Amino acid sequence: MVSMNKVILAGNLTRDPEIRYSQSGKAVADLNLAINRKFKTATGELKEDTCFVNVVTWDRQAELAGEYLHKGSAVLLEGSLRLDQWETNGEKRSRLRVIADRIQFLDRPKKAEMGDVPEERSSHRDKPQAAESEPIPEEKGDADNLPF
Repeated sequence: MVSMNKVILAGNLTRDPEIRYSQSGKAVADLNLAINRKFKTATGELKEDTCFVNVVTWDRQAELAGEYLHKGSAVLLEGSLRLDQWETNGEKRSRLRVIADRIQFLDRPKKAEMGDVPEERSSHRDKPQAAESEPIPEEKGDADNLPF
């Protein structure tokens, strides 16, 4: 039997992440994601549709989401679909949500959010460029010693 359960989504959070801890002490974050899609109808009219997705993530990923994400944050996530089923007052209920294994934060953190992180001064962008008249020195070494 062949099966695959993989989801990749990009969108914006509709609210701040809700962080809680399980009885065993694991962090759990609930996220709500809005994914917009623009399309043309058969008549050529431009329309926009929004899909809302419930997402849950665990452990350190959940803690980081709670620390750095907020309503409106853009994220790219990878995970799997899960159908939760339960019964409340004799009524059967279910919901489909994404269990996120990886979340990439697409927004740059504001400087105030980064704290007192010192700027790197030894960045390659800060090094002086060689003048056009100066020859560029060749690297010496053999091709068998390449790192890739």
